[in-house]
Amino acid sequence: QVQLVESGGALVQAGGSLRLSCAASGSRFSNNAMGWYRQAPGKQREMVAIVNSGGSSNYADSVKGRFTISRDNAKNTASLQMNSLKPEDTAVYYCYFWDLRAYWGQGTQVTVAS
Repeated sequence: QVQLVESGGALVQAGGSLRLSCAASGSRFSNNAMGWYRQAPGKQREMVAIVNSGGSSNYADSVKGRFTISRDNAKNTASLQMNSLKPEDTAVYYCYFWDLRAYWGQGTQVTVAS
Protein backbone atom coordinates (compact mmCIF):
# COMPACT_ATOMS: atom_id res chain seq x y z
CA GLN A 1 0.00 0.00 0.00
CA VAL A 2 1.41 3.36 -1.05
CA GLN A 3 1.87 5.88 1.73
CA LEU A 4 3.03 9.47 1.35
CA VAL A 5 3.94 11.59 4.35
CA GLU A 6 4.61 15.32 3.94
CA SER A 7 6.44 17.61 6.30
CA GLY A 8 7.84 21.11 6.36
CA GLY A 9 4.78 23.32 6.17
CA ALA A 10 4.85 26.43 8.34
CA LEU A 11 3.97 30.09 8.70
CA VAL A 12 6.53 32.29 6.95
CA GLN A 13 6.84 35.94 6.01
CA ALA A 14 6.58 37.02 2.40
CA GLY A 15 9.95 36.73 0.70
CA GLY A 16 10.96 33.85 2.90
CA SER A 17 11.74 30.24 2.09
CA LEU A 18 10.48 26.81 3.04
CA ARG A 19 11.41 23.28 2.11
CA LEU A 20 8.72 20.62 1.94
CA SER A 21 9.58 16.95 2.09
CA CYS A 22 7.64 13.83 1.13
CA ALA A 23 8.55 10.34 2.30
CA ALA A 24 7.08 7.54 0.19
CA SER A 25 6.68 3.86 0.86
CA GLY A 26 4.90 0.87 -0.60
CA SER A 27 5.80 1.07 -4.28
CA ARG A 28 8.60 1.20 -6.82
CA PHE A 29 9.07 4.85 -6.24
CA SER A 30 11.89 5.37 -8.75
CA ASN A 31 9.82 4.17 -11.73
CA ASN A 32 7.07 6.74 -11.51
CA ALA A 33 6.32 10.41 -11.55
CA MET A 34 5.76 12.28 -8.38
CA GLY A 35 5.29 15.88 -7.38
CA TRP A 36 3.40 18.52 -5.47
CA TYR A 37 -0.06 20.01 -5.78
CA ARG A 38 -1.67 22.69 -3.67
CA GLN A 39 -5.16 23.81 -2.75
CA ALA A 40 -6.04 27.21 -1.41
CA PRO A 41 -9.35 27.89 0.38
CA GLY A 42 -12.20 28.08 -2.11
CA LYS A 43 -10.02 27.03 -5.03
CA GLN A 44 -9.40 23.84 -6.94
CA ARG A 45 -6.32 21.74 -6.36
CA GLU A 46 -3.59 22.75 -8.80
CA MET A 47 -0.31 21.29 -9.94
CA VAL A 48 2.77 23.02 -8.53
CA ALA A 49 5.62 20.83 -9.77
CA ILE A 50 6.07 17.34 -11.18
CA VAL A 51 9.24 15.32 -11.69
CA ASN A 52 9.25 12.13 -13.74
CA SER A 53 11.32 9.03 -13.18
CA GLY A 54 14.07 10.40 -15.42
CA GLY A 55 14.38 13.59 -13.43
CA SER A 56 12.67 15.95 -15.87
CA SER A 57 10.41 18.44 -14.16
CA ASN A 58 7.51 20.73 -14.95
CA TYR A 59 6.32 23.72 -12.97
CA ALA A 60 3.25 25.87 -12.79
CA ASP A 61 3.92 29.25 -14.36
CA SER A 62 3.20 30.93 -11.04
CA VAL A 63 6.14 29.23 -9.32
CA LYS A 64 8.74 29.02 -12.09
CA GLY A 65 12.03 30.48 -10.99
CA ARG A 66 11.04 30.36 -7.32
CA PHE A 67 10.34 26.69 -6.57
CA THR A 68 12.57 23.69 -7.24
CA ILE A 69 11.47 20.07 -7.07
CA SER A 70 13.90 17.25 -6.46
CA ARG A 71 13.80 13.56 -5.70
CA ASP A 72 16.09 11.02 -4.08
CA ASN A 73 15.16 7.60 -5.42
CA ALA A 74 17.50 5.82 -3.04
CA LYS A 75 15.67 7.28 -0.07
CA ASN A 76 12.18 7.33 -1.62
CA THR A 77 11.86 11.02 -0.87
CA ALA A 78 10.94 14.11 -2.79
CA SER A 79 11.37 17.73 -1.85
CA LEU A 80 10.07 21.11 -2.87
CA GLN A 81 12.32 24.08 -2.19
CA MET A 82 10.22 27.23 -2.14
CA ASN A 83 11.94 30.62 -2.28
CA SER A 84 10.64 34.16 -2.55
CA LEU A 85 7.32 33.07 -1.12
CA LYS A 86 4.27 35.23 -1.74
CA PRO A 87 0.96 35.45 0.13
CA GLU A 88 -0.73 33.83 -2.87
CA ASP A 89 1.37 30.71 -2.24
CA THR A 90 -0.68 30.12 0.90
CA ALA A 91 -2.34 26.70 0.58
CA VAL A 92 -2.32 23.12 1.72
CA TYR A 93 0.42 21.36 -0.21
CA TYR A 94 -0.05 17.71 -1.15
CA CYS A 95 2.55 15.20 -2.20
CA TYR A 96 1.49 13.28 -5.30
CA PHE A 97 2.62 9.94 -6.67
CA TRP A 98 1.48 8.04 -9.76
CA ASP A 99 1.46 4.24 -9.94
CA LEU A 100 -1.45 3.15 -12.14
CA ARG A 101 -3.48 5.73 -10.22
CA ALA A 102 -2.87 8.90 -8.25
CA TYR A 103 -1.87 8.73 -4.62
CA TRP A 104 -1.94 11.69 -2.23
CA GLY A 105 -0.42 12.56 1.10
CA GLN A 106 -2.41 14.10 3.92
CA GLY A 107 -1.23 17.61 3.11
CA THR A 108 0.87 20.19 4.91
CA GLN A 109 -0.17 23.80 5.48
CA VAL A 110 1.93 26.62 4.09
CA THR A 111 0.93 30.12 5.17
CA VAL A 112 2.72 33.18 3.81
CA ALA A 113 2.08 36.36 5.73
CA SER A 114 2.30 39.71 4.00
